[in-house]
Amino acid sequence: MEFKEAIKIALQSLWANKLRSVLTLLGVVIGVASVIAVVTLVNGANVYVASKVNKYGADVFTISKQPQIITSYDQYRAFQKRKNILLDDYKNVADNCKHCTDIGAQQTSVGKIVYGTKSSTDTVIRGNTWSMPEMQNLNIVQGRGFTPTDDEHASHVALVGSDIQENLLGGDDPIGKEIRVDGVPYMVIGLGEKQGKTLGQSQDNWVAVPLSTFQKTYGTAKTLTIYAKAGAGANALEMATDEGRQLMRSERHDRPGEDDSFTLETSDTFVGLWKSISSGFEAVAVAIAGISLVVGGIVIMNIMLVSVTERTREIGVRKALGAKRQDILIQFLIESASMALVGGLIGVIGGMGVAQIVTVLLGFPSSIAIWSIFAGLVVATSTGIFFGVYPARKAAELDPIVALRADN
Repeated sequence: MEFKEAIKIALQSLWANKLRSVLTLLGVVIGVASVIAVVTLVNGANVYVASKVNKYGADVFTISKQPQIITSYDQYRAFQKRKNILLDDYKNVADNCKHCTDIGAQQTSVGKIVYGTKSSTDTVIRGNTWSMPEMQNLNIVQGRGFTPTDDEHASHVALVGSDIQENLLGGDDPIGKEIRVDGVPYMVIGLGEKQGKTLGQSQDNWVAVPLSTFQKTYGTAKTLTIYAKAGAGANALEMATDEGRQLMRSERHDRPGEDDSFTLETSDTFVGLWKSISSGFEAVAVAIAGISLVVGGIVIMNIMLVSVTERTREIGVRKALGAKRQDILIQFLIESASMALVGGLIGVIGGMGVAQIVTVLLGFPSSIAIWSIFAGLVVATSTGIFFGVYPARKAAELDPIVALRADN
């Protein structure tokens, strides 16, 4: 039997028993779809994390009270017991870090923004030193950023995100307009570049004011985050982080041998932690897919055994006409592989669809990994071949005389 003819017979068999075929392929579809969906979402998150790391720069490190990602409540409680990082800590690093080329600081709060009769709640309010927009690679698309004079004189000026411009200022030119941030008036001097959504949460609902102005309104007791950029050179980041760590430990009187009373993070720290988390997601997806594929493979084997029983006379006729044992074996293997491949194709399409729905509804980034599509199809086809071997061998070993006498 020719290969094309075997595939044609397999597809005809699937089409002739549509409901049975759908139920048979369900396990394979779920297994492949789950892997494709998770890999697509994790790959999208990896791309997003990499873009954020590249945005801040590989030569930037942060010093904060607690890590950006906390994996347990016990860790959160332990970090909350630490002393806040205050302006004196920032000034100590800014004045004494010789291997740092730029240093900035940021405090944050959440408040209400009012312009005329319109208002915005749950807006992130940032208190920035004048260099922070540059440290975070935040492009000012209109107006200007902060200056050292704004910081020094606690000027009532503000930078705004695109959500504030579009929702409060009606999409007009925001420069020179006065907004109220928790009741305090500020003049808008700059508009930040639109950044979009992450996990359904807008990254553009923010207002930034000079750190000195921020502290006059919200006090100096809130913890802040220090941003520092290392100079050029092969070991520049390592030397800068070592110096920053020593300066912080000295300022906070950390004893020798004790853990740091603060968290110092680089881009590698963040990326490494994210990879460990994302690998856990992928492991769970593989486990689910493995179970689904085994169940799907068993169902395929059962259906193929039923098919062998239903087509016993057909097998006898083929053998009587000269079909060899190998021809029958290949025919049924191609049928089981084709069945699984169709399930794999449906699973790939379904998995990508689920990932896109999650992206639309939750704003979670997704990016299709081409290798995962081919891997899903290969694994699905391999499952069909593996679980189709026993029914195919049973069909191939049928005695043609007994097969011709069978009552179908």
